[in-house]
Amino acid sequence: MKRIAQLIALLLVFVIPTKAQVINPLTWTYSVNAISADTFQLTAKAEIEPFFHIYSTTMPKNAPMPTQFFFDNSENYEPIGEVEALSNAIHVNDTLFGSEYDEFANEAVFRQTFVRHNSDEFNITGSISCQACKDNGMCIPLDEDFSVVCPKYDNTEASTGTAKTNIWLLIVEAILWGFAAILTPCVFPMIPMTVSFFMHGSENKAAGRFKAIMYFLFIVLLYTVPIAIIILTTWLFGGNSVTADIFNWLATHWLPNIVFFIVFMVFAASFFGAFDINLSNKWVNDSSQKRTKAGLGGVFFMALTLVLVSFACTGPIVGTVLIKSTSGEFWAPILTIMAFAIAFALPFALCALFPGLLSRMPKSGGWLNSVKVVLGFIEVALGFKFLSVADQTYHWHLLDREVYLAIWIVCFTLCGLYLLGKIRFAHDDEEVKQLSVFRLILVIIDFTFVVYMIPGMWGAPLKALSGYLPPKQTLDFDLERMISERPANTVTLQDASQMPTSEIKYSDLFHLPHGLKGYFDYEQAIEASKAQNKPIFLDFTGHGCVNCREMEANVWKDPRVLKMLNEDYIMLALYVDDKTPLPENEQYVSEHDGKLKKDIGRKNADFQISHFNTNAQPYYCLLDSNGELLVEPRAYSLDKDEFVEFLNKGKEKFKEK
Repeated sequence: MKRIAQLIALLLVFVIPTKAQVINPLTWTYSVNAISADTFQLTAKAEIEPFFHIYSTTMPKNAPMPTQFFFDNSENYEPIGEVEALSNAIHVNDTLFGSEYDEFANEAVFRQTFVRHNSDEFNITGSISCQACKDNGMCIPLDEDFSVVCPKYDNTEASTGTAKTNIWLLIVEAILWGFAAILTPCVFPMIPMTVSFFMHGSENKAAGRFKAIMYFLFIVLLYTVPIAIIILTTWLFGGNSVTADIFNWLATHWLPNIVFFIVFMVFAASFFGAFDINLSNKWVNDSSQKRTKAGLGGVFFMALTLVLVSFACTGPIVGTVLIKSTSGEFWAPILTIMAFAIAFALPFALCALFPGLLSRMPKSGGWLNSVKVVLGFIEVALGFKFLSVADQTYHWHLLDREVYLAIWIVCFTLCGLYLLGKIRFAHDDEEVKQLSVFRLILVIIDFTFVVYMIPGMWGAPLKALSGYLPPKQTLDFDLERMISERPANTVTLQDASQMPTSEIKYSDLFHLPHGLKGYFDYEQAIEASKAQNKPIFLDFTGHGCVNCREMEANVWKDPRVLKMLNEDYIMLALYVDDKTPLPENEQYVSEHDGKLKKDIGRKNADFQISHFNTNAQPYYCLLDSNGELLVEPRAYSLDKDEFVEFLNKGKEKFKEK
């Protein structure tokens, strides 16, 4: 009888007329977020007044009215899948209706993904039907019409938005390099020249401060503007794809990498005392003579003299900064070189503003030559990174992981012996008879680093160096792989049947980390996904991608992630920088940029740009068996919990289809 009375009371709410004012306890707001050139998401947020609640989009038959979304048909867009609830739901066991369901209080956020058929601005129209109820049984049926503007797709914004996480790491690294460059033997002696210049010829303090500030700006501009002009020119004449191609060529082609490797070795030999590297005396003398002119012209040529004279030491550093930032992002190289230039110019600006600081700074001498030699060892170690990129991209197998590690171990061991005074070079005037505290600290740091690297020769992951080392799969003696790895060239497409195994395309070229099995060809992965009824984990990666290696070493290694990748997903890795030629019958002219794609890397890069409108790596996509996105893709982020949530959402979405 009690249940019948409750039902009657609930019905009376709807049938008994009332003169009370209309109540609407919900306030809806909407936003649109572009995922790629052909995909976007609409988010609807309901602010719910106190003591009210609304219901989930999926409700059992014997339950209150669900929240439903209706989208008008349009040639501009098409919904993908079902509406997704993003808010934390309250689970209810309703004895009145005899069912269990979810409801939302205070706030409810829903999201719908769409395929975009028009890159111009258009309206998304539809309605929301729901029921807002109070705990006392009073319910209000509500209908909300909406019209939301989907803005014009901004190609530049989309391509730069994927690297927000790691651009700050690049900037911090560039700043540290900028400060470190001050201690190089080409740069440090320029400090007295700066002080001498600004101690004379200033009419008053205000004019001196103004010239010091302009000196700082000129140094920054002389480093930044040439790089910006090159990038802007390629972008204006060729768009994002041409700029990305140039960056990709610089970062992965054998020619620039070999050139950078040779340059680093030459500079290292110079730092060890084999010979001196100087720019043309005519360039330096001309700019040095013009710096004596009064006014801003003299300040500019003083800055130009500093940049030219310091080039012998800062050139390799600038090259390292630029190469690390050329991941296809438009702004990354400009911002990183600007950060380097600001850090580099700041000490000179301070000396120009406060010339008296010179008296407190250490003089040039034997210590500066020690800095030079230590930098030489670092140049050797970093130089092999460029050779390693070319080696991986073209599969030369000259610098597999153990060879690369052996070179680094020897370099830093010799560096430690030099700091101890056991090794001397041509320009070392003073013998190290006793260690200063600072030098002892450097020795401890150096040999600790050497000891840390040694286990890597037998398979230790060395996570701190994951972005700099060749992939672990190139290691000949890897205990973990020897124990867990099964034959790499075959995989069972359908585990539950007697279906014969099939050869994995390109398995002789590529390998997945941590003993994972997967594919390196999109069509094969789609076939396996359909056969095994599993979603696809698509990894856009590269041989020279530092952040890719860091993700694999720090995030993929997590037991939760590794378990899901191994059991719940079809793994697909597409290398965008591999130079292996495609057979002639597989070469094609891209519809995206009209260029002939002749190798595996260009084919995969074209696939990423044309389907997801980004060319940054790493880039992770979860796909269904038809190649459709299940959730929003992810870029570089070392948050393991978020990555686990990303994989779980993709798995759940796949089950719903």
